Amino acid sequence: MMNGANTMFILLGAIMVLAMHAGFAFLEVGTVRHKNQVNALVKIMTDFGISTLAYFFIGYQVAYGVDFFAGAAELTQNNGYELVKFFFLLTFAAAIPAIVSGGIAERARFYPMLLSSALIVAVVYPFFEGLIWNGNYGFQAWLEEQFGAGFHDFAGSVVVHGVGGWIAFAAVALLGSRKGRYRDGKVMAFAPSNIPFLALGAWILTVGWFGFNVMSAQTLDGISGLVAVNSLMAMVGGTVVALVVGRNDPGFIHNGPLAGLVAVCAGSDLMHPIGSLIVGGVAGGLFVFVFTTAQNKFPKFDDVLGVWPLHGLCGAWGGIAAGIFGAEGMGGLGGVSLVSQLIGTAAGIAIALIGGFIIYGVVKAVIGLRLDEEAEFIGADLAIHKIGSTSEE
Repeated sequence: MMNGANTMFILLGAIMVLAMHAGFAFLEVGTVRHKNQVNALVKIMTDFGISTLAYFFIGYQVAYGVDFFAGAAELTQNNGYELVKFFFLLTFAAAIPAIVSGGIAERARFYPMLLSSALIVAVVYPFFEGLIWNGNYGFQAWLEEQFGAGFHDFAGSVVVHGVGGWIAFAAVALLGSRKGRYRDGKVMAFAPSNIPFLALGAWILTVGWFGFNVMSAQTLDGISGLVAVNSLMAMVGGTVVALVVGRNDPGFIHNGPLAGLVAVCAGSDLMHPIGSLIVGGVAGGLFVFVFTTAQNKFPKFDDVLGVWPLHGLCGAWGGIAAGIFGAEGMGGLGGVSLVSQLIGTAAGIAIALIGGFIIYGVVKAVIGLRLDEEAEFIGADLAIHKIGSTSEE
């Protein structure tokens, strides 16, 4: 009976996180210009398909040493719990290309990016995932022996979001900025094309995040209401600070809760709700400040949706914050080491940057990453998919 209940529990989590990919899609659709909206939708859908194949046949085995080359009777033991666990963890893995998609929007070639996504999900992401969540290569055991606790990342502030954001950093750096984005050293603002779609994407992600975090327990007896309330408080902290620091800007306001939720993932099972509120608030301010600074001060680094500050930096902050606010002295449950959190976070950043620059760099050198000037001018919708988002195009 419990096997069936656990299978249903994690299946519901997988479905909720799967729905988050619609959030990624609409957040990007609402941010990019009209001539790139179809491409945004297609990328998220096809990235998920390619990620599934890469993770099913290669990535899951890299992370957990498990493959699916067995008979159906064996695979469906315990109500098929292991199959549904794969589905749940796949939705996390597929978030990596979805994160990258927002950073490289409006000027990336389609098939080279799909190839890069497959390689990232097959090798780079599962390598770090297995290191942290499966104890591969003795990394966690070493941290525990040296510093009294392993690297704690309950729902993936670093494993998923940090790694995705820093891989996106590599892709954005290699692509360069969009044509017309900077003229005479000044930023030419490309306003979001559709604020309602942007808001819809943010809301879908926010709701799905409670499956992302709460159901990371993976079994019914491991579920904790603390995770839910910590996620809620971090979301609110990110929203309110982004509102104030971002001066009522709707783009910042709708990314604020996402920044808070990214940051709370790691320690959501340990921190006090007030600590989570602070962690989320810091993340909301961090996103607004760094996104604004990067857009205005670094002309060649054109991160369209701000995925590096949102996922990369806020994810890193979340990994470190778990070591601060998860401690008993800060009202948390304890069992964490700040030194381990710093080392684990740094390891995630390093692996993501090295893997990202290698994969996107090789693909760039061999077949190219970027649309030609004419294709970028007319937009990815017509250049790649031969259709616009409305009948008038």
